[in-house]
Amino acid sequence: MTMDHSSHGSAQPGGLAVSEGGYALELDSAVLAAGVQPVSFRVVGPDGRAVTEFVAEHEKELHFIAVRRDTAGFQHVHPVRDEKGTWSTELALEPGDWRFFADIHPAGHHGAMTLGIDVAVGGHYEPLPLPEATGVARTGEYTVALDGGLVPGEASALTLTVSRNGSPVTDLQPYLAAYGHLVALRVGDLGYLHVHPEGEPGDGATAPGPEIAFMAVAPSAGAYRLYLDFQHDGVVRTAEFTVRADAAGEHHGHHSHHAHH
Repeated sequence: MTMDHSSHGSAQPGGLAVSEGGYALELDSAVLAAGVQPVSFRVVGPDGRAVTEFVAEHEKELHFIAVRRDTAGFQHVHPVRDEKGTWSTELALEPGDWRFFADIHPAGHHGAMTLGIDVAVGGHYEPLPLPEATGVARTGEYTVALDGGLVPGEASALTLTVSRNGSPVTDLQPYLAAYGHLVALRVGDLGYLHVHPEGEPGDGATAPGPEIAFMAVAPSAGAYRLYLDFQHDGVVRTAEFTVRADAAGEHHGHHSHHAHH
């Protein structure tokens, strides 16, 4: 079986390169101070100019993701672009080595791509160990249960079930043309996986919770971090999971498997 290494329809993760297909991510500064900081950048096209035309995906021209290299500090924000092609946003940054991702579909390009860039945030860095693989995440009053697992090289169904104080949430609000937005990163190199929601709000079939379904492809065995953004009562929250993909497909998220003997 030969793997298709092109970015189109491939299981290879995105975000590992700062440039792809002649498009490059250019930050105004790759060294930042800790705290809430302004961040500005451009996507420079094959002609050397900042790109000003994008095809919207999930309601936005550009999705910007920031995460520290130890997978802490995840943020998914939507910068604002000026007419010259400079994007601006704010991020809450702790000291350490960070990876910023821009998920884009430049107009005229055959598909979407994810560009990634390293950023250094000054200060005393206390890296956190990878959280254990568990099928349940908590954020405030909300609990999100993960059902399904990742199998290397195969499309896997993941279902996330949202409850609040023990009761199923059946009135999730649409967020980015879906009831949830899931980002998956490979631990070790922060490869960015393409994850697609199953169904969408208003299609007559997709319920507003408590379950949110996705299809995801893990490019290899190993550990992954999943970040689910969902909106309820007007607030977007993030639930985080560690999931292990193995060739046998035995270690599903809800088994909370301990392989330490």
